[in-house]
Amino acid sequence: MIAIVKQSATQEQLDHFVKWLEGRGLQANVSQGSEETVVGLVGDTTAVDPFLLESMDIIERVTRVSEPFKKANRKFHPDDTVVDCGHGVLVGGGTFHVMAGPCSIEGDNLFAIAREVKAAGATMLRGGAFKPRTSPYANQGMGVKGLQLLHDAGVENEMPTVSEVMDARDIPAFLDNDISVLQVGARNMQNSTLLKELGKLDKPILLKRGLAATIDEWLMAAEYVMAGGNGNVILCERGIRTFETRTRNTLDTNAIAVAKHLSHLPVVGDPSHATGYTRYVVSAALAATAAGADGLEIEVHSSPEHAWSDGAQALTPAQFKNAMRRISLVREAVTMEDE
Repeated sequence: MIAIVKQSATQEQLDHFVKWLEGRGLQANVSQGSEETVVGLVGDTTAVDPFLLESMDIIERVTRVSEPFKKANRKFHPDDTVVDCGHGVLVGGGTFHVMAGPCSIEGDNLFAIAREVKAAGATMLRGGAFKPRTSPYANQGMGVKGLQLLHDAGVENEMPTVSEVMDARDIPAFLDNDISVLQVGARNMQNSTLLKELGKLDKPILLKRGLAATIDEWLMAAEYVMAGGNGNVILCERGIRTFETRTRNTLDTNAIAVAKHLSHLPVVGDPSHATGYTRYVVSAALAATAAGADGLEIEVHSSPEHAWSDGAQALTPAQFKNAMRRISLVREAVTMEDE
């Protein structure tokens, strides 16, 4: 349930209204947007009579929300959420940022890759230290040492860092190395234990869509994080599993548009994991950009044939530079104001 507050309401009246709701066991989520103030009611709303709410002097109208996700719902928060990732990088609200770097952190070559992706226009450095692999015999990443290298490369290049956390027990290592954005991979999208722990943080969370998750399930995963008190969630469409076998996954550009309609959270696209092949990555990146994504996450490696993981889908720095040029052209086209 949401209550739209009259523009004439004072802050004192609003505070009194919130306290009144909390006294009835409800959590009040106040969103003061550019056009109106919305109070979202979370909890057992059957305890409150909507007609009683509408009779109050400060309430314009009351609307029931049928979707199970509340805090992630645009009805609760009409304006776009902007997530501060550090170093002046704000994701959402009309901005566009690209996260780039190797799938797996391998050593000091990370520093050269970081310099090249930044020079090409990337604003965030991504790299995997803990790797979820299909085979238990495949390389599992450098672990904490990789986080240390990522931190140092980020500091050197003044870029926010992004890395995947797989286990709640590893969160302290991410905090100790001041990783800017903690990524939840597709395999962990519905790991409620991990999501609850991330909800206790004041850190941006990049939440990838599950391998075959519906959009509502994806948004409910975001709700787990937000219900814990962390509203700094960035959604990531990374392709879903379909009957098609010519690509690693199927990039669902529909999901980008739908998620931005249903939710106020920023949405980025991952064309690397969506396609699985270098030859298709740029096309998918352009498609995600045209669909209205707030950014992209792209894998870049100086020598993909020697990469520890996912070299088949990594762009070289030269390919990435060319891709960024084309992405900027598409971005310029889709953001042109109507004449």
